[in-house]
Amino acid sequence: MKVVRDKRTSRWDAHRRTRRAELTDAAIAAIRAHGAGVGMDEVAASAGTSKTVVYRHFTDRTQLYVAVCARVAEVLVAQVRAAMNDADGPRAKTAAGIAAYLRLIEHDPEVYRFVVHRPLVDRVLDADPVADLVSLIGDEAAAVIAAQLRHTGSDTSAAVPWGHGIVGLVRAAADNWLARPAGITREVLAAQLTDLAWSGLSGVVAPRPAIPKEELA
Repeated sequence: MKVVRDKRTSRWDAHRRTRRAELTDAAIAAIRAHGAGVGMDEVAASAGTSKTVVYRHFTDRTQLYVAVCARVAEVLVAQVRAAMNDADGPRAKTAAGIAAYLRLIEHDPEVYRFVVHRPLVDRVLDADPVADLVSLIGDEAAAVIAAQLRHTGSDTSAAVPWGHGIVGLVRAAADNWLARPAGITREVLAAQLTDLAWSGLSGVVAPRPAIPKEELA
């Protein structure tokens, strides 16, 4: 038997979704203002409400952390995807994806630190939001590599490990840069990482050289 939900319940669902989104935005604003070590008092103040109200929509601090991670993932994946889609050629797409990743870190370093260092997490997570984010971006990179491999008539089976490997490389270098910038600008780091990543990719995704006719005889 089909259960018909009360329309009032549906309206409350929409209200709760909207309020959770507003509180997530307030948390991100608080992180930007107070740093990655922000507490729930600062989050509540940023939202113009009390901690009691925040906990009414997020059962604990960890749930709020996961919501912030989901928002960051949504923005970062969209920016990386758009940057790579707008670039022409595999090397340009590689450069564009790396630049987009580093741009977000430079623009929102405290939000990035918050996601990576998990100051609000007070219980074991059901899943790792950071790993999920890296996996999503790795899938984007893998799709670009696979498309280029298909274009050159090559086997695409290695696209996934290559894509995820490049994202792991970029993330490790970006984390180190954020902790110890050493005077390196984002543009310089992006160029360095593009050179390193492309030196490996160019050998496997470049068009195959034509086979001389005499060798086909």
